[in-house]
Amino acid sequence: MTKAEFIQCYMPLQEGLYRVAYYILETEADAQDAVQDLYVKLWNSLDSLDTVRNPKAYCVTLIRNICLDRVRRASHSRGEELPDLASDSPDSLSAMQARESLARVTAAIGELPQKQRMVLQMKVFEDLSYEEIEERTGMNYLTLRVYLSQARRKLRNVL
Repeated sequence: MTKAEFIQCYMPLQEGLYRVAYYILETEADAQDAVQDLYVKLWNSLDSLDTVRNPKAYCVTLIRNICLDRVRRASHSRGEELPDLASDSPDSLSAMQARESLARVTAAIGELPQKQRMVLQMKVFEDLSYEEIEERTGMNYLTLRVYLSQARRKLRNVL
């Protein structure tokens, strides 16, 4: 992969990767460091990036692993252990409830019709404007608003 291809393919993912890192690490500085570490790792393996079929999924997996490693290292350096999800403490119960809730939301999104799911993912998860979604999909603004509204209504009813 050339430098230009790298810049064109991987650099636009930076904002989304930062959001994933921030969600896991919960601090701006740590999230920025994790994204920087990811890009260093990607740059060092520039020759092997041609084999990556889905750069976004590949990068999200890498950033998640980098962040989880940082969390583990931080908890071990403080002498703490990661919470045991099998215990009945309030923290573990809320973590289990959050995972169950996330699983329900993910399943509900998976049940949406394809166009509604696509518009919802672009608007909510990728944080695209209606104009950007119009460019990607070829649908007009009002159609996008209707699909998004229908998707949100269905999710509300299911959940």
